[in-house]
Amino acid sequence: MSLLPATPVVHVLHENPDWFGPFQAAFEAAGVPYREWLLVDGVLDLDEAPPAGIFWSRISASAHTRGHGMSKDYTRSVLNWLEAYGARTVNGRRTIELEVSKVDQLTRLRAQGFDVPRTRVVVGTHRLAEAAADFPTPFITKHNQGGKGLGVQKFDSAAELAAAIAAGEYAEPEDGISLLQEFVVSAHAEVTRVEIVGDEFIYAITADTARGGYQLCPADACAIDPTTGALLLPPGATIMPEAGQQIFALREGFEHPIIDRYRDFLRTEGIEIAGIEFIETADARVVTYDVNTNTNYNAEIEAAAPKSGPGAIVAYLAGVLAASYPQVGGKP
Repeated sequence: MSLLPATPVVHVLHENPDWFGPFQAAFEAAGVPYREWLLVDGVLDLDEAPPAGIFWSRISASAHTRGHGMSKDYTRSVLNWLEAYGARTVNGRRTIELEVSKVDQLTRLRAQGFDVPRTRVVVGTHRLAEAAADFPTPFITKHNQGGKGLGVQKFDSAAELAAAIAAGEYAEPEDGISLLQEFVVSAHAEVTRVEIVGDEFIYAITADTARGGYQLCPADACAIDPTTGALLLPPGATIMPEAGQQIFALREGFEHPIIDRYRDFLRTEGIEIAGIEFIETADARVVTYDVNTNTNYNAEIEAAAPKSGPGAIVAYLAGVLAASYPQVGGKP
């Protein structure tokens, strides 16, 4: 979108055009001015003031899997610069730390009283089997800088984990940090994700873990192999998805005290847009395990939902833009 530099717009900081389509459509349908800023590589002049507008970060913890290993630190630099100049950010500098660190997410969730999986943090893959020696079994491993189920594998013993590492079957985490985590068993082979935008509950969805395994990205691009276009059997899945089959479903009429607790959590952490995932166990635990701050939306869910996730985000951003530039109503 071509706009004059002085025009206040919503600057969208991201690194994956494949995920941007639904948001682009929502911006254009609402007539909200925006500009994409791909944080893959570039030049940043710290002596130059930021352009007019607000800045929404959609940087993902899995950027390195798309060849964008520099995006995380580039984003840190850009957000430091923006906030030093007083620019209005949405999911700003603090949020990127939560996005790229499961440890950060779990410690903050635990601090606010949420039930989270028992977790042991291991720095250095060579220490994993040793750390697992007295850990309750079965357990899963997980990459600290996650997304798309990175590094998530189930093991029945420390010896099995040691053998997998020796065989090269455990991928080295991007930041060198792995998690050993209790294997939480869902009562219904599903997890729930709660979508919140600007303190508003949008909707909840369920994900079929039998077919989705540990890779529960709802974006349509996550369902197929980017090279062959073939359907993928995600890590941890036990049933191969079929063409046209959805692993996500709208959780209609979802009312639960966890919604308000998540809203409180996000307010406390300064996060404005997120999808938070939890598991309901057979023994009545509600276990929260993931905070996704670059949340994506599934097209089938959007067609059935009472309100649109991307639409709610664009409406919220339009309000922030207007409040930040009242003299022009947020528009050129």
